[in-house]
Amino acid sequence: MLSNYLGEFLALATIHFLAVVAPGPDFAVTIRQSVRFGRMVGLCTAIGIGAGISVHVLYTLLGVGALMHTTPWLLTVAKVIGGAYILYLGISLLRSKPKTAVEGSNDSVEPVQQQTLGKAFMTGFLTNATNPKATLFFLAIFTTVISASTPLKIQALYGVWMCMVNALWFIIVALFFSSARVRQLFMRLGHWFERSMGVILILFAGRLILSM
Repeated sequence: MLSNYLGEFLALATIHFLAVVAPGPDFAVTIRQSVRFGRMVGLCTAIGIGAGISVHVLYTLLGVGALMHTTPWLLTVAKVIGGAYILYLGISLLRSKPKTAVEGSNDSVEPVQQQTLGKAFMTGFLTNATNPKATLFFLAIFTTVISASTPLKIQALYGVWMCMVNALWFIIVALFFSSARVRQLFMRLGHWFERSMGVILILFAGRLILSM
């Protein structure tokens, strides 16, 4: 049965992978978390991002995606909420201040315990779950690439696959940017690095607002 949908799956997997690796809010937040707080926080953030995809999969499978597609104001509300959250993250990073000698250490600017793993997971989860670009992506993918005749359980498997791919990609990103050599390099940039990540997120939020 699965072989009957191989072509559809390959098309979906290719488009999704290209969308995942393209730099966006998820990428910026994963880098920031990994560099600032270390490997475990970066990994939990990545897993949270992967879990965030489940929100989009769930409402799509329940038919809410189709409802949003035909009800413009619902899509606008989703954009406003997502844009506001991304803007909040961006402003938070933009307000990053230079670190003092007391705060600094060999490869850390802030003790890891100040960012709990649970909070790291929720940061990743909310970054993805409230991202309007992800909403638009799922509306497009489930109305164009995936046939309406594709069984619900097959579509659910597609969703599980996308969650796993998202988590795996950002785990790789987290591992790279939390490595000692890379992390020390980025730490030298300190608050300027965080501010640059904030500018990127604010620009994403601005694009979302202008597109409404």
